[in-house]
Amino acid sequence: MKTRIHHWSHLLRSRMLALLPSSCALCGCAASDAICNDCLLQYGRRRRQRCRQCASLLNNNEASSPVCGACLKNRPAFDATVVAVDYAAPLDQLVLALKFGSRLALAPLFSAMLRDVMLEQCDCALPTLLTAVPLSRQRLAERGFNQSLEIAKQLSRALGIELLPAAAYRLRDTQAQATLRLQQRAKNIQHAFSVPADAIDRIRGQHIGIVDDVITTGETLNELAATLKRFGATRVTNLVFARTPAH
Repeated sequence: MKTRIHHWSHLLRSRMLALLPSSCALCGCAASDAICNDCLLQYGRRRRQRCRQCASLLNNNEASSPVCGACLKNRPAFDATVVAVDYAAPLDQLVLALKFGSRLALAPLFSAMLRDVMLEQCDCALPTLLTAVPLSRQRLAERGFNQSLEIAKQLSRALGIELLPAAAYRLRDTQAQATLRLQQRAKNIQHAFSVPADAIDRIRGQHIGIVDDVITTGETLNELAATLKRFGATRVTNLVFARTPAH
């Protein structure tokens, strides 16, 4: 009995430490928030000229257009993408800390940084409904939480926009996109999502914001956006904390 109590006490303590920040996740100095003010000012306030649709950085030849050449050539199913930061050192470590280190205290930070960018882009209409990229049952059981949903919960509160966690679900357990070559990712995620019957009326006619932690090729978000539109969503905007360099 004592062993069991000790186990649950240790588990609870570990969970609380993950939830309550005591030091900056970037520089390690004492901080009441997930990262200190100095690191936030240095790394979290950079604004880059991005494609309105996929959020990739625009090159000099594309700077006069709001949409990059890749999106003009092959239009994604989603209509817009908003990102807070680039997926690059040292901010990439924050994503890994949330996703694989259970640093749930980072979710409010991700949400706040994403909210600020969204509100700065006055020409971008806010979604009327939020959801998160769903995990498979197996991956959710392994991780214990959906990092994208944790961000979405905070963003929903910050913006006062309704959150529908079960707007979509995975039909099958796909291979992790990060383990695949770029050319394999679209095939891996194809027909991977559907919408539950009790959510169809909720998403019909809505502008849906899909919350995620990282966008790389955008194949997962594209497939999910196509699924939501097939079931009646009129517009889909990706709301993502970090974007990796476009390939």
